[in-house]
Amino acid sequence: MTMTPPRPVLRQPPASSPARQPQPQRSRAAVAAARTLLPGLAATAAAVVVAWFVHRAVPEVAPLTAAVVLGVVVGNLRLLPASTKPGLGFSAKRVMRLAIALLGVKLALSQVLGLGWQTLVVVLVVVGATFFGTQWLGRRMGLPGDQPLLIATGFSICGASAVAAMNGVTDSDEEDVVTAVALVTLCGSLAIAVLPLLHHPLGLDPLQFGRWAGASVHDVGQVVAVAQTAGPLALTQAVVVKLMRVALLAPLVTGVALARRRRRGAAAVGGRRPAPVPLFLVGFLGCAALRSTGVVPAGLAANIGTVDDLLMAAALFALGMTVDIRSLVRTGRKALLLGLASWVTIAGVSLAGVWLTT
Repeated sequence: MTMTPPRPVLRQPPASSPARQPQPQRSRAAVAAARTLLPGLAATAAAVVVAWFVHRAVPEVAPLTAAVVLGVVVGNLRLLPASTKPGLGFSAKRVMRLAIALLGVKLALSQVLGLGWQTLVVVLVVVGATFFGTQWLGRRMGLPGDQPLLIATGFSICGASAVAAMNGVTDSDEEDVVTAVALVTLCGSLAIAVLPLLHHPLGLDPLQFGRWAGASVHDVGQVVAVAQTAGPLALTQAVVVKLMRVALLAPLVTGVALARRRRRGAAAVGGRRPAPVPLFLVGFLGCAALRSTGVVPAGLAANIGTVDDLLMAAALFALGMTVDIRSLVRTGRKALLLGLASWVTIAGVSLAGVWLTT
C-alpha cells in the first residue's frame, strides 16, 4: 500500500493591520500633520510678538490682555485664511496646557507660608466666597453653559490663566471661555485705575494695600501694576499673597474635575473613565515642588516664567480668534453684570480680611 506523503501546511502571512502602518508611512503622516499646523503656529507667533511690543510700549497692558484683544480683532475681521485653523486649535489646547504646567514655577511654598496662618485664612475665605458666590449669582441670573463656573474661577484665582486651567477639565464652549477671559481682563484693568485712588482714602498703609491688591486683583501683571504705586513693601506683599491664591488653582480645578467625573461615571470617550487629576495639573504641582525645593534657581525660574507668559499669550490669542463679537453683544450684558458683581465681592471681602488681620 502506497502512503501519500502529507501535504505541507502553507501558512498565510498575517494581514497587516491598518492601525500599524510601516515606519516610513507613519513618519510621512506625522510630517504631513505637522505641516498643517505651521500656518496657524506662525500666525500665533507673530501675534505674540505684536502683543509683547504692545506691552513694552504700554507697560500697563499685560501681554495676555494684548494677545486676547488682538485675537478678537483678527478673528472678527477674518484676516487669517482657513489654513491657520489647525495650528490655532493646537495653540488653544496643547500650548495652553503646557503654559498652565509651567505656571507652577512661579510658586514657591516658602514664600506662601511666610505670611502666616491668618493671611492664609483670609485668602481661603476670599477665594471661597468669590468662587461659590459668583457661581450662585450666575445661575440665578440665568447665564448659559459653564460661564458662571469659568467667571468664578478667573475672578477668584488668577484671571485668564485660571480660566484656561478650568477649561482644561471642563472642555467648555470657546465662547464661554473667552467671555470669562474678557471679563477678568476688563475688571483687572479697572482695578489698575481704581485701587490706587482708594489707597489713602481708605487709610491703608503700604503693607495693607499690598495685601489687598494681592488678594483682590486677578492677573499677576495687574497685581504688580496696582501694588507698585505704593512702594516696594506693598509690591512684595502683593506678589506673595497673589501666589497664595495661585496655589489654590490645583485643588480647585481638581475638585471640579472629580465632581464631574463622579457625575459622568464611565461615560467617557471609548468607555474609559477620565483621569482623576489632569496631566497638566500634575505638571503644575511638579513645577511648584521643584521651585519650592530650591532646585530651580531664581534666575532660571524668572526665565521660565517669561517663556510661560509667551506660551499663555499664544494660547489666548488662539482663543480670542474664536470670539464672535455679535453673539457676545447679544448675550454679554448679564455676564458683564456678573463680572462686576464678582469684582466688588472679591474686593470687599479681601479688604475686610486685611483690616481684620493687620
